Amino acid sequence: MSTKKILIICLGILLLAVVVTFLIFSTEPTASSEGATKQTPMLIDVVEAEEGDFQPVIQATGMVRPVEDVMLSSQVSGQIIYRSDEFVPGGFVQKGTVLLRIDPSDFRNTLELRKSDLLQAQTNLKMEMGRQEVAEQDLELAGVDSLSENQRALVLRTPQLNAIKAQVKAANAAVAQAELELSRATIKAPFDAHILSQNVTVGSQVSPGEVLGRLVGSEKYWIILSVPVDKLQWLSFPKSEEKKGSTVEIRDTGWPEGISRVGYLDQQIGALDDQTRLARVLVSVEDPLAREDTTNTQRELIIGGFVKAAVQGREIEEVVRLNRDYLRTNQTVWVNQDGELSIREVEVILTDSKYAYISHGLSQGEEVVTTNLSVVSEGVKLRTEASESTPGNNAEQQKNLEQ
Repeated sequence: MSTKKILIICLGILLLAVVVTFLIFSTEPTASSEGATKQTPMLIDVVEAEEGDFQPVIQATGMVRPVEDVMLSSQVSGQIIYRSDEFVPGGFVQKGTVLLRIDPSDFRNTLELRKSDLLQAQTNLKMEMGRQEVAEQDLELAGVDSLSENQRALVLRTPQLNAIKAQVKAANAAVAQAELELSRATIKAPFDAHILSQNVTVGSQVSPGEVLGRLVGSEKYWIILSVPVDKLQWLSFPKSEEKKGSTVEIRDTGWPEGISRVGYLDQQIGALDDQTRLARVLVSVEDPLAREDTTNTQRELIIGGFVKAAVQGREIEEVVRLNRDYLRTNQTVWVNQDGELSIREVEVILTDSKYAYISHGLSQGEEVVTTNLSVVSEGVKLRTEASESTPGNNAEQQKNLEQ
């Protein structure tokens, strides 16, 4: 078969295929729309808005610090001849407890010498006063009235008397100083204390200013909390020593679940933290080492420890409290209003760790949408499981949704 015939046959087959394809598509049945299109409302979950007076809980973090912290040091030099058995790291002592004694022999000898000097000065004063009486009598017998004031003072030995009086005062001061140094040889606890460190023992030679140990007060600790500045207005600080500030629940990350300590706001530190720019407040915790706990359930605070705190704020009146997760962008709330989405702008006066407190824009009992919607537009149709289960609602919804 020639090439020309082959080409004619191929073109004929191709043309036949085009004609068949055209006939298939031209005779295809077309679909026609009948009836109305229905839009299915989105199924949502809702919660009712709760209005009333509420007390917010402000979360904060802080560090444990002692109220009283002393580096115990010696004021005199000498050898340690006594150390209390309680003066050991971790020990507890009461105010006035003798912790250390420095050998007092030298101080006692010095005191006796100063007392001797005082006695000698007092004797000299008595003798000089006797000479002054004799001088006065001699001046009266002489009957001389033309003496000047300075001449009269010299005749009556007034300068000598003043000198002896000065010696007596100096001797008294020397005795007092010797007694003071003798008392300083006995080192006592300045307050009820917890011993953190002890640097000397019997036989140690100490000098003035040498650190002997570290003591912290055991009656009360401070916790320094960092709080945002805008939340300070909701905190209550005591206005007198008899009153207490806001209650603070304190938890350490190392404590078992359900264990916490209670403290109270004490005062505000009048400076922001240089790094975080947060305000700092002091929380006082009584019996921080749980020494008075009879239930054995409390835990002791550790100086320098990191803790979490929940501060009870001042009561906020006539507001709507809403879970902060349901507060949308740009301070808005989604409300189910008669089966339609209403996007409300609200005024939030405070948010704590769990709730937002709303003063305007939301009312008691309104249904707040808690479901995250795929389509967010004013007027979008909504439905709840409760509305679906109500008799008669299905027919009414179908009628309203037909468009």
